Amino acid sequence: MRDGAWPPAPAPLPAPVVDNHTHLDHHAGDDRRSVEQRLADAAAVGVDRVVQIGCELETARWTVDALDRYPAMVGGIALHPNEAPLHADGTHESGVGYEDALAEIASLARHPRIRVIGETGLDFFRTSEDGRDAQIRSFRDHIALAKELSLPLQIHDRDAHAEVLEVLERDGAPERTVFHCFSGDAGMARLCVDRGYFLSFAGTVTFKNAAGLRAALAVTPLGRVLVETDAPYLTPHPHRGAPNAPYLVPLTLRTVAEVLQADPEAVCTTISETSENLYGPW
Repeated sequence: MRDGAWPPAPAPLPAPVVDNHTHLDHHAGDDRRSVEQRLADAAAVGVDRVVQIGCELETARWTVDALDRYPAMVGGIALHPNEAPLHADGTHESGVGYEDALAEIASLARHPRIRVIGETGLDFFRTSEDGRDAQIRSFRDHIALAKELSLPLQIHDRDAHAEVLEVLERDGAPERTVFHCFSGDAGMARLCVDRGYFLSFAGTVTFKNAAGLRAALAVTPLGRVLVETDAPYLTPHPHRGAPNAPYLVPLTLRTVAEVLQADPEAVCTTISETSENLYGPW
């Protein structure tokens, strides 16, 4: 992040909406805002619910603990694709092997406010070819866990579009499958919609150089669209590089409405309903 100052609050939304993917366990900004403050800031602009994602053992534990304290939050947990190879080859700083790490995730996922398995998937940007088999194994194990618990799946897909789709086709995707921070093109968006997947758009869709991503959004029916921050990362335009938090969802939401040529209130209402259908009531 290039700028440690928090952006000003955007204009409030016309109806409540959900931040579909955020990391409130991660701190950012020159002044480290508490979870309570970040949730209050979000509620003040209409983002009244969040899906908190913990994708390492430590943050998965934090997430489960936080769910008992913050009613605006439901959670998702998993081993991130970049964590799985480290557990598998014995180099993870925790010293926990892959089988034990996955077993702990499976145990924590029984918490009643854990409503999604994720983020899981494949990341060929950060992990070398030596770690890809471990990533694929972990992805398949998380798909199986989501099915076992009848929970939706949130997918992390970076530089691995074809391989992610291949695994989902081979193993059979859970009934509710979400591409977190969707990064594909219009062709991939159509394919995902045809398969019944949901596409979650982050601040990246607002970037000036993201015409291809906006083209993907344009061919996605509103009923398959979600919004997220992936905070504290991927801060939307015009604050790219500054710290991110759920209160900045309105910037992305209004871009979504513009691209879909839809009324912002209708977009908020539809995304809110979709989120509740995916994750259940808060």
